[in-house]
Amino acid sequence: MNVPISAARDYFLDLQARIVSTLEAADGSPFQADQWARDEGGGGLSRYLEGGALFERAGVLFSHVQGKTLPPSASSHRSELAGRSWEAMGVSLVLHPRNPHVPTVHMNVRLFVAHAAIAGEDDVFWFGGGLDLTPCYAYEEDARHFHQVCHNALQAFGPNKYPAYKKWCDEYFYLKHRNETRGVGGLFFDDLNEQGFDHSFALTRSVGDAFLDAYMPIVARREHTPYTEEQRDFQAYRRGRYVEFNLVFDRGTLFGLQSGGRTESILLSMPPMAAWRYRWEPQAGTHEAVLADYLKPREWL
Repeated sequence: MNVPISAARDYFLDLQARIVSTLEAADGSPFQADQWARDEGGGGLSRYLEGGALFERAGVLFSHVQGKTLPPSASSHRSELAGRSWEAMGVSLVLHPRNPHVPTVHMNVRLFVAHAAIAGEDDVFWFGGGLDLTPCYAYEEDARHFHQVCHNALQAFGPNKYPAYKKWCDEYFYLKHRNETRGVGGLFFDDLNEQGFDHSFALTRSVGDAFLDAYMPIVARREHTPYTEEQRDFQAYRRGRYVEFNLVFDRGTLFGLQSGGRTESILLSMPPMAAWRYRWEPQAGTHEAVLADYLKPREWL
């Protein structure tokens, strides 16, 4: 089977453009564009904003890259594919708002293809992705809204999809050394190919297209909430946990660095400022302390 690469590429570029247009209108600032190429093959388009009124940092990245040999992070649990040439494409975004009451958010949708190594073999493809919400200040109605949109995006693909992908998200975005989830979860899926390309691509598109509906109503609800310098300090402290996950556990970061990816784009997911405190705990009964009750898997719907 030859994977229809061009259809996926067109969709990912259109998704990036739609999301950037919406975020520019919300922030009031234009995103910068950085077109780049890599020596081994392929490249991408990084759209980003630094120091916006709403988003202190925002990155919405498209990449389409190729390589001669699968890196270990992609072939470790697919030993039969080791040595194949490959290509990967997708859109990945992380938004770090300035107001600590507006949650950080991540979304990624991607296609990976391991090309046939010898005559008679097929290309092997799989889709992956998801979206997840990481608040500093927890609001139950925001988490419920986010999960409802995630649920709705998967309804057409079977009643088992949202519970399975929600559980996968809770387990993946988990800081083992902190015994806490990164945020309030959402969806995560990988290795999606068992029902064929068209079905897998349709599900992936539904997840990507759900992002703006899941996130922008929360932004509108929280962006004008007053905040203090103490709350900004707490935001920097919580951002430190985000950094810990991305550098220690995130497979996408590891794959990007192992495959010779563009470091500037890979690390654009990091917040512009973060902080760590030694053995610090919020005072009981404060809004900061309430967050701990949200950093564990729970049912939101």
